Amino acid sequence: MSELVGVPPRSPFESRGFVLLSTVRLASVLGVQVQSIGVAWLIYTLTGSVLNLGYVGLAQFAPTISLALFTGHAADRWDRRRILIACYAVQLACAGAFLALVLLHRAAAAPMLGILVVFGAARAFENPAGQSLLPNLVPRDVYPRALAWNASAQHIATIVGPALGGLLFAVGPAAVFGVAAAIFVIAAVLTLAIPAVDRLGPPATFSWASLLAGLGFIRSRPEVLGAISLDLFAVLLGGATALLPAYARDILHIGPVGLGVLRSAPAVGALAAAVVLAHRPLGGRAGRTMFIAVAGFGGATIVFGLSTNVVLSFIALMALGVFDTVSVVVRLMLLQLSAPDEMRGRVAGVSGIFTTTSNQLGEFESGVTAAWFGVVPAVILGGVGTLVMTVLWAWRCPALRRIDRLESIGDQT
Repeated sequence: MSELVGVPPRSPFESRGFVLLSTVRLASVLGVQVQSIGVAWLIYTLTGSVLNLGYVGLAQFAPTISLALFTGHAADRWDRRRILIACYAVQLACAGAFLALVLLHRAAAAPMLGILVVFGAARAFENPAGQSLLPNLVPRDVYPRALAWNASAQHIATIVGPALGGLLFAVGPAAVFGVAAAIFVIAAVLTLAIPAVDRLGPPATFSWASLLAGLGFIRSRPEVLGAISLDLFAVLLGGATALLPAYARDILHIGPVGLGVLRSAPAVGALAAAVVLAHRPLGGRAGRTMFIAVAGFGGATIVFGLSTNVVLSFIALMALGVFDTVSVVVRLMLLQLSAPDEMRGRVAGVSGIFTTTSNQLGEFESGVTAAWFGVVPAVILGGVGTLVMTVLWAWRCPALRRIDRLESIGDQT
C-alpha cells in the first residue's frame, strides 16, 4: 500500500480524516453501549430469563452472519463514508423505536428483539466499511499506531458507555434510549466531515466470484484463517458479558449502576493495553503473543466465573480486556495489511463471520448454557473451553504460531 501524498509518516493525528473517523467510531460505540445496557437490563427485568439475554445476542447475530458477504462487497464497491452515514441513520431509527416502546408502555421482549435484528443489520454494514476506511486515511508507516489509537477511542466509549447507560437507567429507560439516539445523530454528522479519499484499486464488480473473493483470500492465508478462527472460539466460549445482568442482580447484588461499572471493566483494561501498544507496538513473536493472550482471556474468564467479590470480578474483567486487545491488534494487522485495498472490505466482511458474530453468538451460547447448567458453571465451562481451543489451535496452526514482526506482513503482498 503506497503512502498517502501530503501526510508525513509521523503521527496518525496529523491526518484530519483519521481524527474524524476515530471520533465517529467513539460516538458509535458509545451509543451502542448505552443502548445495550438499557436493552439488556430492561429485558432481564421484564422477563427474569437468562435465555432472553442469549436471544439479545442471537437477534444481532442472525443479520450479521446472513449479510456478511454482501456487507464486505458493499464496502469495496461504494463510498465507505456514505455507507457509514446510512448505518447511523438506521441505528438512530432503532433507538427511536426503543424510546417509543418505553414511552408508550409497550416494552416487551418480542418487539425489542425484532428491533435488534434491524440494528444488527446496520452494524453488519458499519463494521467492514469502518475497518476498510482506516488504512486509506493514514500511511503504512503509522498504521500500527493508528490502529491502536483507534482502538483506544473505542475502548474509551466502552468504558463510559455502560457506566453512562447504568446511570441513565436509574433515571429511567427513556433517558437511555433518548441519549443513544442523540449520539447516533452526532456520529452521522461527523462522518459527513471525513474527507473523500481515492481508492487504491478499482471498485468491486458485482458477481458471485467477487462476493466470494474475500473468503478465497482468507483461505489462501493460513495464518489469517488461524487468527480469526481462534478469536471466534475464544469469544464464543469465553465471553461472559452477556450474563453480567444476572451477576449484577443475583450474585454480586449491585443493581443497574453496578452493571454499568462491570460492563466498563473490560474496556478499562483494553484501553490501558491499547495505549501501551500505541506507544510500543508489538515486536517479535507476535503469533506466540496472540496465543498467550487468548489463553489469558480464558483464565480470566474462569476467575470471574468463580468470584463473588465485586473488586475481584472487576479486576478479572479488566484482565479480559487486556488480553482481548492484544489478540485483536494481531488479528487486525494481519487482515488489513495483508489484503489489497480493493479487497479489504470483503476480507473484513468475511472476518466478521468469525469475529463480530462470535460476540453475538457467544451471548446466545452463554444464555443457553446458563439456562441448562446455571450462570456460574456456564462461565467457568466457557473459560475452560477457551483454554482447550488455544492449545488445539497452537498445534493445528503453525503458520500463525511462527509469525514474528507485524510490520513486515504487508511486504508479502
